Amino acid sequence: MARLLLLFLPGLVVTGTVHGIFMDRLASKKLCADDECVYTISLARAQEDYNAPDCRFINFKKGQQIYVYSKLVKENEAGEFWAGSVYSDRQEDEMGTVGYFPRNLVEEQHVYQEATKEVPTTDIDFFCE
Repeated sequence: MARLLLLFLPGLVVTGTVHGIFMDRLASKKLCADDECVYTISLARAQEDYNAPDCRFINFKKGQQIYVYSKLVKENEAGEFWAGSVYSDRQEDEMGTVGYFPRNLVEEQHVYQEATKEVPTTDIDFFCE
């Protein structure tokens, strides 16, 4: 499915055609270290393998390190999910891919900044190419 993507930055408008799909939201709010959710919150280590059920999530193997960028605010009976990217010498094809993963499958190793900014999620947070 092709969609027209408009990106507005101060003094700049970028347009382009993007192929993908907007998936269901996992939460309506997320916790971040900053208002744009671009700074790393923490470094976590995978406690077991995880195979992503769909394109919103990332795959990882036990022992891999994951940079955490946001933590979804748990709603109702939903699971607790964080967003991050895998860092590993073993699986370079997964490096840099940002996606969600269950919080209970990782152990936080180092906290760089506290996730104190509550930010609403947007459709683009759950967009899959």
